[in-house]
Amino acid sequence: MDNIAGTKSSLTWAVHLSVVALVALWLFPTVGLLVSSFRTSDQIATSGWWKAMFPSEQNLTLRANAPETQNEVDGLYVIEGNLFEEGKDAVISVWGISSREIDSFTAGDTAELRRGGTVTVQADGSYRMQNPVPFEGNRGARIFVTATTPPEFTLDNYRTVLISGDATDNLSKAFFNTLTVTIPATVIPILIAAFAAYALAWMDFPGRALLIAFVVALLVVPLQLALIPLLRLHLGIGIGKGYIGVWLAHTGFGLPLAIYLLRNYMVGLPRDIIENARVDGATEFQIFTKIILPLSFPALASFAIFQFLWTWNDLLVSLVFLIDATGETTVMTKQIVELLGTRGGNWEILATSAFVSISVPLLVFFAMQKYLVRGLLAGSVK
Repeated sequence: MDNIAGTKSSLTWAVHLSVVALVALWLFPTVGLLVSSFRTSDQIATSGWWKAMFPSEQNLTLRANAPETQNEVDGLYVIEGNLFEEGKDAVISVWGISSREIDSFTAGDTAELRRGGTVTVQADGSYRMQNPVPFEGNRGARIFVTATTPPEFTLDNYRTVLISGDATDNLSKAFFNTLTVTIPATVIPILIAAFAAYALAWMDFPGRALLIAFVVALLVVPLQLALIPLLRLHLGIGIGKGYIGVWLAHTGFGLPLAIYLLRNYMVGLPRDIIENARVDGATEFQIFTKIILPLSFPALASFAIFQFLWTWNDLLVSLVFLIDATGETTVMTKQIVELLGTRGGNWEILATSAFVSISVPLLVFFAMQKYLVRGLLAGSVK
């Protein structure tokens, strides 16, 4: 009965579950990256992103005020303050004055300092240090606490990544460098492939079948196989250390798929339209620009999505063809790799940088997704 027209297959539920599972596999890491980009380093280190909305227990290393802030009260030298920043509603459960014994005391207890004097820490982070003789030193005493902190979200990570003056953290220049690479590397192959696809689809000339077979064969050539020969060619003609070289490299690597995809789509267009245009006296260029290109927009948009995503997320081609020792042409993927090397412990910076990097591809994909399936199915149905 499942094959009768108008009835639902018994496997419908399995298809729905599979779609939900695929969406969840893609969505959860992205949401986790977004949530982590707004969290502090302490929160990321102590709890997963799925616990971001709940209080978490953290081990913190805090520092009391410097000795220069001490006051003399009733014959004792006193330093008072709060270990937490203003407005942070944390509750201390245990604390200590040594990194080896961070849970030696509970909130409200008094401990003897190694350099003399005592310190009392309350649950809200307020403390009082007192000593019969003046405190000495340039820095305040370290106090190790275990505290339950409320959920906290901050925009400081994005300020650091986007507008920080530190070149190692700032992604704004790398962001525009990536756009400088990606936009021409997406437009150039589309322009070339559109002309080539039209010729292979609707123009008769000797060797057309061989050219189509050659384009299909190029689809299986590994990118890595052509890197070194192409780099030597670029260096030989003087374009191996700038944007022109990486534009041409992406164009060469993207052309086979672009020609194949567009040619399959153009072949499926109604032949009567082209023949009628020729009868009316239209040239091949007029047919291409006024008829074929408007009708081929879904295929063009589909390839544009793929090419944009590939070039935006590319690291290998940029490392090979965009040689730069000064950092003036560093793209985002390379900048994030450098952050992994120099700031491997700052997960909040890495999470923010990664989400900034994927935000543009996400916007492009969702804005043009309706053309993606239509372009992928080009030429599959007659």
